[in-house]
Amino acid sequence: MPWVFLWHANSAEMKEDEGVTEGKDHKKKSKALGIELKNYLMSIMPHLEPGDIKYSNSKDVILTAEEVKQWSQSLEKLLATQCGQDAFREFLKSEFSDENIEFWLACEDYKKTQADHLHGKAEKIYKEFVQCDATKQINIDFHTRKATAKKAQDPTPNSFDDAQRIVYVLMERDSYPRFLKSSFYHSLLSKVQCNSLK
Repeated sequence: MPWVFLWHANSAEMKEDEGVTEGKDHKKKSKALGIELKNYLMSIMPHLEPGDIKYSNSKDVILTAEEVKQWSQSLEKLLATQCGQDAFREFLKSEFSDENIEFWLACEDYKKTQADHLHGKAEKIYKEFVQCDATKQINIDFHTRKATAKKAQDPTPNSFDDAQRIVYVLMERDSYPRFLKSSFYHSLLSKVQCNSLK
């Protein structure tokens, strides 16, 4: 990690400077270095608050405690609402695995695409999520990746179904339980419960 080297280099400089400067200068350098380190760590591990969720149609959205409670019943119920999708996406971003929900949503959108637009969308989804050097590569096995590549060349509305199913199961078994246990979900639930009492 780059900050380890930064820390080592700066601490060596500080030791050299100790003989020359004492007291306030040393404290200022230590504090400045501490702030730089904290800012760097915060940039690579963002702290997530429920208020940070950016809802697509925030003007029209009224999130109820009942809706947030229903999210705990199944991943299907969580993904059935726009707010649920947005909340889960923000949580996955904090875990650096938001490519899964983005792929799943892209597949849902793809299924509704008119036949004359299928080829363009299939190519975009394949390049963004499926191919080996994709920017948001999803975690699927070699055989599914190969089969999906073949189906994307001659697209139908179901070209990505197998890959989407694998990603859904991965989210359901892995990310979704962590989402339900997270302080993010519990503080969001508390917040909407408090709002409903007002």
